[in-house]
Amino acid sequence: MSNLPETRTSRVTVRLIAIQILVFSLLVTLGGRLWYLQIRNGQEYADEARSNHVQQVVEPATRGSILDARGVPLADNQTRLVVSASRTELLKMKDDGRAVLGRLARVLGMSEKEIRNKVRLCDSKTPQPCWNGSPYQPIPITDDATTQQALQIRERSEDFPGISAEPTAVRRYAAPGNANTAQVLGYLSPVTDAEINKAKDTPSPLLRSDQIGRSGLERTYDNALRGKAAVTRYEVDNLGRVIGQANSEKGRAGASVVTSVDARVQALAEKQLDQAMKDARKNFDENTGTNYKADSGAVVVMEAKTGRVVAMASNPSYDPNAWVGGISGKDYAHLTGKDSNYPLLNRAIQGQAAPGSIFKVISTSAAVNAGYDFNGHYPCTSSYSIGGQVFKNFEGEGHGDISLGRALEVSCDTVFYRLSHEEWKKDGGDKPKKDPNDWFYKTAHQFGLGKETGIDLPNEVRGRVPDRKWKNAFWKANKAGWCEQAKAWPKKKDFGTKLAREGCLEGMKLHAYDSINYAIGQGDTLVTPIQMATIYGAISNGGTLYDPSVGKAIVSPDGKHIQRIQPHPHGKLPVSKKTLRQMDGALAGVATRGTAAWRFGGWPQDKIPMHAKTGTAEVYGKQTTSWFATYTKDYTIVMTISQGGTGSGASGPAVRNIYNALYGVDEKGGIDPKAALLPRPEARLPKIEGDGSIEAQPIKPYVPPSPSPSASESPR
Repeated sequence: MSNLPETRTSRVTVRLIAIQILVFSLLVTLGGRLWYLQIRNGQEYADEARSNHVQQVVEPATRGSILDARGVPLADNQTRLVVSASRTELLKMKDDGRAVLGRLARVLGMSEKEIRNKVRLCDSKTPQPCWNGSPYQPIPITDDATTQQALQIRERSEDFPGISAEPTAVRRYAAPGNANTAQVLGYLSPVTDAEINKAKDTPSPLLRSDQIGRSGLERTYDNALRGKAAVTRYEVDNLGRVIGQANSEKGRAGASVVTSVDARVQALAEKQLDQAMKDARKNFDENTGTNYKADSGAVVVMEAKTGRVVAMASNPSYDPNAWVGGISGKDYAHLTGKDSNYPLLNRAIQGQAAPGSIFKVISTSAAVNAGYDFNGHYPCTSSYSIGGQVFKNFEGEGHGDISLGRALEVSCDTVFYRLSHEEWKKDGGDKPKKDPNDWFYKTAHQFGLGKETGIDLPNEVRGRVPDRKWKNAFWKANKAGWCEQAKAWPKKKDFGTKLAREGCLEGMKLHAYDSINYAIGQGDTLVTPIQMATIYGAISNGGTLYDPSVGKAIVSPDGKHIQRIQPHPHGKLPVSKKTLRQMDGALAGVATRGTAAWRFGGWPQDKIPMHAKTGTAEVYGKQTTSWFATYTKDYTIVMTISQGGTGSGASGPAVRNIYNALYGVDEKGGIDPKAALLPRPEARLPKIEGDGSIEAQPIKPYVPPSPSPSASESPR
């Protein structure tokens, strides 16, 4: 018992020592941490602390204008009263700003739901309207506020915390002379956080206030048009009071882009395309027992010697001003819904279809390259048969033995059927040689088909040359589906099941009927209007294939410096000068005594030689596609109308009307130079009023920039 107090004392001592050790350890740890924070990394954290008290004020740059070839604005800016909401400030309120937005709705005459939708953030599940930009920048509610509405908001600022009403430069798509030019110009929308992060270390970083191009010229030349916003940085204390000014960055306005588009010709092309489609819908299609649908179309007017685009129209179209200030849900649905027929598509560079007989200039070249005489004699029979299949000439007409030139003039299908079939057999048929010549397919690639033309507009499609390589790749991609569908055979013998069975068993082979259809621009062949305009332009200029271009120069904001965008050739047609001259003569014959002659009656052929080729492409399950490809020594015009009927029938009158206006040709064939829109392609840049004379300034070569990190494939 006498040892008990001593034992307790020992335990207490041990505990005290343990506590002392623990406390000492904690003090050492804390001291080490303090040393690390204050001594080792003290400067770093001090810099970060100071940066946390730096606020920046961004003054957006004025975006550069997009001008036509005469200096007329196609896209510029105008000052509007813009009412915006700070989402950050609204979320600080107990009701997330609902009361403020309600008061704002009453002032602006809008519904509360509409305003709340505009300030919500976009994601994959949120329908338009929503905010696709940064959540930390002001979100525009309307860019069309009246002076009285703006004054109410500013004078009663205590009722509208987080709401601003300021005069702001807003994009405007002017449509001079009703030249909409929508798909060529494109549209803008706010930058996203992901795009800001992606562009952080690039030469053109993005700010939260930036609007960026999403399509068309607005996207291609976004870096030049956007300019650079001015950023002023202020040091503030914890209460938000300014205590000094930090480093700031000067801004610069965006440069202007001068284009080769002439607004007068653009307006005419849009009007003529629209009228041609309306007229086509009045015509009866005997094959379907209904009128033609004429559901879409495109036209390209191009300088033949340079590849510069004078006009480019796509139908259906839209008003690009719908995107300014944030697109409404109704407008978004109208532009992207199932029944919209996709007006955002630029069908001149993104619409692809079988070309029909305008493809025959390629087949003619291929035949000559394969050794056939241009002036030889080839039977133009009413039909051509292989293996029990009969391939008819258009309207079952025969012309006896004719030359390749005459075959172009009367568009004889059976001449090209026979030549292509003969070459297919020489190459081994279903069991091809190791290195087949494939003249008809090789020549198409050499003409530039199956790849982009290089036009300075985004998202151009390649089209398709259905050669052996493509045929095999297509079979591999679809074999499983075809074979599954083919299991229904022979109980189900409809056309779709028959095709699936054939595809499953022999889809990798290039059959005789594939080559026969291909020779007249049918089957699996796909081209775009810009590709065919480039080809016919090359025939006109002596064989040079140019990258089509819309941009002509970039002009500095003060007008003192320009960078020319020079025409850029990318190749030559794979034909001799002799063959080119022969085809040129045959295409002139198409306009004077061939399939297009009825559309060019009275044309002053002796003064302005016209060349043309008609095309009527058959599409399974649809009505025929109209194609009309033409050129003079100055211009190339190609028009197409989906489900519109024949080439000369649907597209011919509109193309003739455009030529009449370009050259000032009247109904009797007389020429009035004063009435001509463009007597000849302009070689000089225009004077830009108010920006000084840019003609005398130094010129630098310019290469269009790659699409910026902000570029998006989908509409926003």
